[in-house]
Amino acid sequence: MSTSLAHGVIDLARAYRAEETTAHETVQALLQRIEALDPKLGAFQSVYPDDALEAGAAADSARMAGHEIGPFHGIPFALKDVIDVAGRMTTGGSMTTAKKTAARTSEVARRLIAAGGILIGKTKTIEFSMGGWGVNQHLGTPRNPWDPHTYRVAGGSSSGSAVAVSTDMVPVALGTDTGGSVRNPSAWCGVVGLKTTHGSLPMDGIIPTAYSLDTVGPITRSVADAAFMFDLMKGAEPANLYRHVECKRGIANGKEESLRGLRVGVLPHREREGMQTSVLDLYDHALHRLRSTSAEIEVFEPPMTYIELAHANREIATAEAYTHHGALMEDADAQVDEDVRQLILPGRAVSARDYIAARLQRQQNIQTFLDRLRGFDALLTPTLGMTPVPLDEVQPRDYPAGFTRPVNYLAMCALTVPMGLTPDGLPGGLQFIARGGEEATALRIGRAYETVRGKLERPPV
Repeated sequence: MSTSLAHGVIDLARAYRAEETTAHETVQALLQRIEALDPKLGAFQSVYPDDALEAGAAADSARMAGHEIGPFHGIPFALKDVIDVAGRMTTGGSMTTAKKTAARTSEVARRLIAAGGILIGKTKTIEFSMGGWGVNQHLGTPRNPWDPHTYRVAGGSSSGSAVAVSTDMVPVALGTDTGGSVRNPSAWCGVVGLKTTHGSLPMDGIIPTAYSLDTVGPITRSVADAAFMFDLMKGAEPANLYRHVECKRGIANGKEESLRGLRVGVLPHREREGMQTSVLDLYDHALHRLRSTSAEIEVFEPPMTYIELAHANREIATAEAYTHHGALMEDADAQVDEDVRQLILPGRAVSARDYIAARLQRQQNIQTFLDRLRGFDALLTPTLGMTPVPLDEVQPRDYPAGFTRPVNYLAMCALTVPMGLTPDGLPGGLQFIARGGEEATALRIGRAYETVRGKLERPPV
């Protein structure tokens, strides 16, 4: 294979059209990389080598016959193991469902396959996506690839997807996000993650965590790839998807996009307290870089603190998670993660009255927040206020999601983009938050920042 494994989705599509490589060669190279790296990193729950190679050969034959479906034709991808594919097991990260085979394919997976994508495997997750660290007691905890000496967590719950993309085992993977589960592992693994607006993409055929908060989104190596995947998953026509290829070409040639006229809100002093100094330094440097795009950067004072909004998100998530999984967690003999059990069981104490009151309060808080946001186009926060921690220091019943959970609670969308590395060589993420339905705004600002930030190092694997 003549092309680099570090190619993302759009670059790989361009390489196919230039006949620099083939889908079969790409799949073969990725499978070899998975075989070499995954025993140590533990990103994948299942890998489908025979089917992926066969699909790669079929994609090449179709292309040679003039039947290319579009720019996703022959692109390998992975799915978080909560997303159904007919005939494949969906464990949901749980021993209790580890032998169950899906009867149908989820709509988001169907769209990727229909566009010519090649499913290479399923990635590991926290049990039923309930947690922010990436720890799975029974099926294995993916290792963060940025520290070759200390076993650090990758973040959760879409831990395996982020590790797989970060280490070039696959150019794109899907995750789900209820309070940060796409963005948190993306930030801690040094890749891009898009939290989509609730309801913008179908959730059927995906094991739920909290139905009013759950979303599905892509984890990629670039903002351009994230934008491409979002449009693909929404059902954009191939002709429209090819526009992303040309846009990426302009960015690669050094074309910087001006953000003149856009007003971006940043953290007030009170929201900076308690964060790691190294993460704050990355954040302040990112703000300095972003100012070169001509964006107006001003302090934004939220009407409620981000931690208050995060707690409100957790209350609703716990109640809804108990509705979905409470019966299993009540079974003392069920082989479930005890930490996950203790996160879900408090949901039984939430009465119907309390739940309805929480939902009504949520609607009021959303309106209050949006009123305060008037005049701003987006908000800018660190994705996480800390760097990835060693596995043996994890506090499993806590959530490292003070800046991500509010986005789900407020029915907004958000993008995390790598900021760079702290002095100890660990990545930090920058979160671009936009109103619900305005993914294009978050992606535009994130793409501009990515351009002025420059290239990043790769994990030392």
